[in-house]
Amino acid sequence: MQIREITASDLEAVYRLLAANGWAHRIPDEACLAKLVAASQHAWVAMLDGEIAGFARALTDGLSNGYLSMVVVAAPFRGRGIGRALVERIVGAGEDITWVLRAGRDGAPAFFARLGFVNSTLAMERPRTTRG
Repeated sequence: MQIREITASDLEAVYRLLAANGWAHRIPDEACLAKLVAASQHAWVAMLDGEIAGFARALTDGLSNGYLSMVVVAAPFRGRGIGRALVERIVGAGEDITWVLRAGRDGAPAFFARLGFVNSTLAMERPRTTRG
Protein backbone atom coordinates (compact mmCIF):
# COMPACT_ATOMS: atom_id res chain seq x y z
CA MET A 1 0.00 0.00 0.00
CA GLN A 2 1.17 3.51 -0.82
CA ILE A 3 -0.18 6.65 0.86
CA ARG A 4 0.48 9.82 -1.13
CA GLU A 5 -0.89 13.29 -1.67
CA ILE A 6 -3.75 13.52 -4.13
CA THR A 7 -2.98 14.86 -7.60
CA ALA A 8 -5.24 16.44 -10.19
CA SER A 9 -5.13 13.22 -12.19
CA ASP A 10 -6.66 11.38 -9.19
CA LEU A 11 -9.81 13.51 -8.99
CA GLU A 12 -11.95 11.38 -11.30
CA ALA A 13 -11.16 8.14 -9.47
CA VAL A 14 -11.57 9.76 -6.04
CA TYR A 15 -14.91 11.21 -7.08
CA ARG A 16 -16.07 7.73 -8.17
CA LEU A 17 -14.92 6.34 -4.81
CA LEU A 18 -16.84 9.02 -2.92
CA ALA A 19 -19.99 8.67 -5.02
CA ALA A 20 -19.98 4.89 -4.57
CA ASN A 21 -19.66 5.28 -0.80
CA GLY A 22 -22.45 7.67 0.07
CA TRP A 23 -20.94 11.09 -0.59
CA ALA A 24 -22.71 12.00 -3.86
CA HIS A 25 -25.32 14.07 -2.02
CA ARG A 26 -22.54 16.27 -0.60
CA ILE A 27 -20.11 16.34 -3.50
CA PRO A 28 -22.06 16.63 -6.74
CA ASP A 29 -19.15 16.52 -9.20
CA GLU A 30 -15.39 16.54 -9.71
CA ALA A 31 -15.29 20.34 -9.78
CA CYS A 32 -16.70 20.47 -6.25
CA LEU A 33 -14.20 17.84 -5.12
CA ALA A 34 -11.35 19.86 -6.64
CA LYS A 35 -12.44 22.92 -4.63
CA LEU A 36 -12.62 20.89 -1.41
CA VAL A 37 -9.17 19.44 -2.00
CA ALA A 38 -7.70 22.87 -2.79
CA ALA A 39 -9.11 24.24 0.48
CA SER A 40 -7.66 21.39 2.56
CA GLN A 41 -4.24 21.28 4.19
CA HIS A 42 -4.24 17.48 3.88
CA ALA A 43 -5.65 15.41 1.03
CA TRP A 44 -4.26 11.90 0.64
CA VAL A 45 -5.03 8.80 -1.37
CA ALA A 46 -4.22 5.19 -0.55
CA MET A 47 -3.07 3.16 -3.52
CA LEU A 48 -3.43 -0.61 -3.50
CA ASP A 49 -3.01 -2.96 -6.42
CA GLY A 50 -2.68 0.02 -8.78
CA GLU A 51 -5.95 1.68 -7.84
CA ILE A 52 -7.20 4.25 -5.39
CA ALA A 53 -8.53 2.28 -2.45
CA GLY A 54 -9.05 5.17 -0.04
CA PHE A 55 -9.11 8.92 0.42
CA ALA A 56 -8.91 11.28 3.38
CA ARG A 57 -8.80 15.03 3.81
CA ALA A 58 -8.43 17.42 6.73
CA LEU A 59 -8.29 21.07 7.67
CA THR A 60 -5.87 22.33 10.31
CA ASP A 61 -3.97 25.33 11.54
CA GLY A 62 -1.04 22.96 12.07
CA LEU A 63 -0.49 24.17 15.62
CA SER A 64 -3.50 23.61 17.82
CA ASN A 65 -6.64 22.39 16.06
CA GLY A 66 -7.58 20.11 13.20
CA TYR A 67 -10.73 18.77 11.61
CA LEU A 68 -10.64 15.36 9.98
CA SER A 69 -13.26 15.88 7.32
CA MET A 70 -13.36 12.69 5.27
CA VAL A 71 -12.01 9.17 5.50
CA VAL A 72 -13.37 6.85 2.82
CA VAL A 73 -12.20 3.35 1.91
CA ALA A 74 -13.70 1.35 -0.96
CA ALA A 75 -15.73 -1.59 0.33
CA PRO A 76 -13.54 -4.33 -1.24
CA PHE A 77 -10.47 -2.91 0.55
CA ARG A 78 -11.91 -2.41 4.03
CA GLY A 79 -10.33 -4.23 6.95
CA ARG A 80 -6.81 -3.99 5.53
CA GLY A 81 -5.59 -1.00 7.56
CA ILE A 82 -6.12 1.56 4.80
CA GLY A 83 -8.35 3.88 6.83
CA ARG A 84 -5.96 3.65 9.77
CA ALA A 85 -2.97 4.47 7.54
CA LEU A 86 -4.74 7.51 6.08
CA VAL A 87 -5.73 8.84 9.50
CA GLU A 88 -2.26 8.24 10.92
CA ARG A 89 -0.69 10.08 7.96
CA ILE A 90 -2.85 13.11 8.65
CA VAL A 91 -2.90 13.12 12.44
CA GLY A 92 0.72 12.02 12.85
CA ALA A 93 2.41 10.98 16.06
CA GLY A 94 2.42 14.44 17.66
CA GLU A 95 0.00 15.21 20.43
CA ASP A 96 0.05 19.00 20.06
CA ILE A 97 -3.07 19.21 17.92
CA THR A 98 -6.61 18.44 19.05
CA TRP A 99 -8.33 16.68 16.16
CA VAL A 100 -12.11 16.59 15.85
CA LEU A 101 -14.42 14.78 13.45
CA ARG A 102 -18.00 13.77 12.89
CA ALA A 103 -18.46 10.03 13.26
CA GLY A 104 -22.06 9.49 12.22
CA ARG A 105 -21.72 6.61 9.78
CA ASP A 106 -22.17 2.99 10.82
CA GLY A 107 -19.03 1.67 12.46
CA ALA A 108 -17.29 5.06 12.53
CA PRO A 109 -17.30 5.59 16.32
CA ALA A 110 -15.67 2.21 16.96
CA PHE A 111 -13.14 2.71 14.15
CA PHE A 112 -12.03 6.13 15.38
CA ALA A 113 -11.97 4.99 19.03
CA ARG A 114 -9.34 2.42 18.04
CA LEU A 115 -7.25 5.34 16.75
CA GLY A 116 -7.42 7.27 20.02
CA PHE A 117 -10.45 9.48 19.42
CA VAL A 118 -12.88 9.84 22.32
CA ASN A 119 -16.44 11.11 22.57
CA SER A 120 -16.48 14.79 23.46
CA THR A 121 -18.92 16.71 25.59
CA LEU A 122 -17.22 19.98 24.57
CA ALA A 123 -17.96 20.20 20.88
CA MET A 124 -20.90 22.06 19.42
CA GLU A 125 -21.96 22.37 15.84
CA ARG A 126 -24.01 24.65 13.66
CA PRO A 127 -25.44 22.26 11.07
CA ARG A 128 -25.76 23.29 7.44
CA THR A 129 -29.27 24.14 6.34
CA THR A 130 -28.87 23.16 2.70
CA ARG A 131 -27.98 19.85 1.13
CA GLY A 132 -25.06 19.47 -1.21
